[in-house]
Amino acid sequence: MRDILGDHDLGGDKLSDPIREAQAGLKKALPKRFYTEAAVAAGGEGGFVVTLDGKPVRTPSRKELSVAHPDLAEALAAEWRAQAEVIDPATMPLTRMLTTAIDGVEAASEAVFEEILRYAGSDMLCYRADGPQALVERETALWDPYLDWAASRGARLVLSEGIVHVEQPAEAIRAIAALLRRYPTPLELTALHAVTSLTGSLVLALALAEGEATAEEIWAAAHADEDYNISQWGEDFEAAERRAKRKVEFEAAALILSLR
Repeated sequence: MRDILGDHDLGGDKLSDPIREAQAGLKKALPKRFYTEAAVAAGGEGGFVVTLDGKPVRTPSRKELSVAHPDLAEALAAEWRAQAEVIDPATMPLTRMLTTAIDGVEAASEAVFEEILRYAGSDMLCYRADGPQALVERETALWDPYLDWAASRGARLVLSEGIVHVEQPAEAIRAIAALLRRYPTPLELTALHAVTSLTGSLVLALALAEGEATAEEIWAAAHADEDYNISQWGEDFEAAERRAKRKVEFEAAALILSLR
């Protein structure tokens, strides 16, 4: 079978050099759909693979697109079934994340862990507006519960007004690192990086992974400021379109984290 994933960039987050190398070729022409059926089959070590007309999909490094959970395998297969005349990786966030995990993160998991952890030093939830009062209250209502949860896990973070950088306590960073260590697999790290970068908050990403809130609640918290601005001045069409695309990525990562 022609190696589609080897010919086309599947996008995703730029975590580190190994992952950028796994995602080269974004501007190449999209390939035509060449298969009739996308399905799920049993893989090695009790896992599941996506197959196209009976043959397993492979990553650019020639590894099978394999996952441990059958529901995730079905969601991956659904992305392939949804392709029409051409195969568009931009519409396949789960496939891109899995490819990134297999070809990029697996060989550089510690570097990716450290990349994610750096967000703890400048978590969005720690930087508060000084006005207007309605926005201050909105941030307090939507963000404080997650900071309280982090504090209950030993990560008591310091708040700041505006964009003035505040140094976070070393013990808080260590506590967040301990939480992050609970997600050691390449796919979990890939999903956590996606949620962290999309929301601007590692605290929100970990709260999602730990089941402290639903994906919709985390998404709403991440957009507290943006939603306030929309309520005051209306929504820009292009901004709304970008947000919708980001949410598709977010929901894919949330699905991965929900199927531990």
